[in-house]
Amino acid sequence: MPARPLSPHLSIYRFAYTMALSIAHRITGVALAAGLLVLAAWLLSAAAGAQSYAATVAVLSGWCFKVLLVGWLLAFLYHFANGIRHLFWDAGIGLEKAQARRSAAVVVVAVALVLAVCLYVLFGASGGAV
Repeated sequence: MPARPLSPHLSIYRFAYTMALSIAHRITGVALAAGLLVLAAWLLSAAAGAQSYAATVAVLSGWCFKVLLVGWLLAFLYHFANGIRHLFWDAGIGLEKAQARRSAAVVVVAVALVLAVCLYVLFGASGGAV
Protein backbone atom coordinates (compact mmCIF):
# COMPACT_ATOMS: atom_id res chain seq x y z
CA MET A 1 0.00 0.00 0.00
CA PRO A 2 1.52 3.37 -1.00
CA ALA A 3 2.16 6.00 1.65
CA ARG A 4 -0.67 8.50 1.79
CA PRO A 5 0.08 12.22 2.12
CA LEU A 6 -0.54 13.80 5.49
CA SER A 7 -3.12 16.52 5.89
CA PRO A 8 -1.72 20.00 6.47
CA HIS A 9 -1.45 20.83 10.15
CA LEU A 10 0.02 23.51 12.41
CA SER A 11 3.60 22.66 11.48
CA ILE A 12 2.84 23.35 7.79
CA TYR A 13 1.10 26.71 8.07
CA ARG A 14 2.66 29.95 9.28
CA PHE A 15 0.90 30.96 12.50
CA ALA A 16 -1.39 33.98 12.07
CA TYR A 17 -3.75 35.69 14.47
CA THR A 18 -6.70 34.65 12.30
CA MET A 19 -5.64 31.07 13.05
CA ALA A 20 -5.54 31.94 16.75
CA LEU A 21 -9.07 33.33 16.50
CA SER A 22 -10.26 30.12 14.88
CA ILE A 23 -8.70 28.05 17.65
CA ALA A 24 -10.16 30.40 20.27
CA HIS A 25 -13.61 30.00 18.70
CA ARG A 26 -13.44 26.25 19.26
CA ILE A 27 -12.09 26.62 22.80
CA THR A 28 -14.84 29.08 23.74
CA GLY A 29 -17.43 26.66 22.41
CA VAL A 30 -16.14 23.98 24.79
CA ALA A 31 -16.04 26.50 27.67
CA LEU A 32 -19.63 27.49 26.97
CA ALA A 33 -20.67 23.84 27.07
CA ALA A 34 -19.09 23.56 30.54
CA GLY A 35 -20.88 26.73 31.59
CA LEU A 36 -24.14 25.24 30.37
CA LEU A 37 -23.66 22.36 32.81
CA VAL A 38 -23.25 24.82 35.69
CA LEU A 39 -26.36 26.70 34.53
CA ALA A 40 -28.32 23.43 34.40
CA ALA A 41 -27.16 22.53 37.92
CA TRP A 42 -28.26 25.95 39.16
CA LEU A 43 -31.69 25.59 37.53
CA LEU A 44 -32.10 22.04 38.86
CA SER A 45 -31.29 23.25 42.36
CA ALA A 46 -33.94 25.96 42.01
CA ALA A 47 -36.46 23.32 41.00
CA ALA A 48 -35.44 21.05 43.90
CA GLY A 49 -36.45 23.53 46.56
CA ALA A 50 -35.27 26.43 48.69
CA GLN A 51 -32.71 24.47 50.70
CA SER A 52 -31.03 23.02 47.61
CA TYR A 53 -31.07 26.40 45.89
CA ALA A 54 -29.53 28.14 48.90
CA ALA A 55 -26.73 25.55 49.02
CA THR A 56 -26.03 25.96 45.32
CA VAL A 57 -26.03 29.75 45.51
CA ALA A 58 -23.62 29.56 48.46
CA VAL A 59 -21.20 27.54 46.33
CA LEU A 60 -21.66 29.69 43.22
CA SER A 61 -21.17 32.93 45.18
CA GLY A 62 -17.50 32.19 45.89
CA TRP A 63 -14.75 34.21 44.28
CA CYS A 64 -13.60 31.28 42.12
CA PHE A 65 -17.02 31.01 40.49
CA LYS A 66 -17.08 34.77 39.94
CA VAL A 67 -13.81 34.39 38.05
CA LEU A 68 -15.36 31.53 36.06
CA LEU A 69 -18.43 33.67 35.32
CA VAL A 70 -16.22 36.43 33.95
CA GLY A 71 -14.47 33.80 31.82
CA TRP A 72 -17.78 32.47 30.58
CA LEU A 73 -18.92 36.01 29.81
CA LEU A 74 -15.76 36.56 27.77
CA ALA A 75 -16.25 33.20 26.02
CA PHE A 76 -19.87 34.05 25.21
CA LEU A 77 -19.08 37.51 23.87
CA TYR A 78 -16.20 36.23 21.74
CA HIS A 79 -18.07 33.19 20.44
CA PHE A 80 -21.10 35.36 19.59
CA ALA A 81 -19.09 38.05 17.79
CA ASN A 82 -16.94 35.54 15.91
CA GLY A 83 -20.08 33.57 15.02
CA ILE A 84 -21.51 36.68 13.36
CA ARG A 85 -18.23 36.98 11.45
CA HIS A 86 -18.65 33.38 10.29
CA LEU A 87 -22.22 34.10 9.17
CA PHE A 88 -20.87 36.84 6.90
CA TRP A 89 -18.34 34.36 5.53
CA ASP A 90 -21.15 31.88 4.87
CA ALA A 91 -22.80 34.60 2.77
CA GLY A 92 -19.55 35.05 0.84
CA ILE A 93 -18.70 38.40 2.44
CA GLY A 94 -15.24 39.19 3.79
CA LEU A 95 -13.38 36.13 2.57
CA GLU A 96 -10.36 37.96 1.17
CA LYS A 97 -7.23 37.91 3.33
CA ALA A 98 -7.26 41.64 4.13
CA GLN A 99 -10.98 41.61 4.91
CA ALA A 100 -10.62 38.54 7.14
CA ARG A 101 -7.80 40.18 9.08
CA ARG A 102 -9.78 43.40 9.44
CA SER A 103 -12.86 41.55 10.66
CA ALA A 104 -10.69 39.63 13.13
CA ALA A 105 -9.44 42.91 14.58
CA VAL A 106 -13.00 44.24 14.74
CA VAL A 107 -14.11 41.13 16.66
CA VAL A 108 -11.28 41.47 19.19
CA VAL A 109 -11.85 45.20 19.75
CA ALA A 110 -15.64 44.81 19.96
CA VAL A 111 -15.34 41.99 22.50
CA ALA A 112 -12.87 43.98 24.59
CA LEU A 113 -15.16 47.02 24.63
CA VAL A 114 -18.34 45.10 25.42
CA LEU A 115 -16.53 43.07 28.10
CA ALA A 116 -15.26 46.29 29.70
CA VAL A 117 -18.79 47.72 29.77
CA CYS A 118 -20.21 44.49 31.23
CA LEU A 119 -17.51 44.31 33.90
CA TYR A 120 -18.11 47.94 34.82
CA VAL A 121 -21.84 47.26 35.18
CA LEU A 122 -21.21 44.10 37.22
CA PHE A 123 -18.32 45.25 39.40
CA GLY A 124 -18.29 49.02 38.85
CA ALA A 125 -18.36 52.01 41.16
CA SER A 126 -21.92 51.44 42.38
CA GLY A 127 -21.04 48.02 43.75
CA GLY A 128 -22.66 46.23 40.86
CA ALA A 129 -25.12 43.39 40.82
CA VAL A 130 -22.63 40.71 41.83
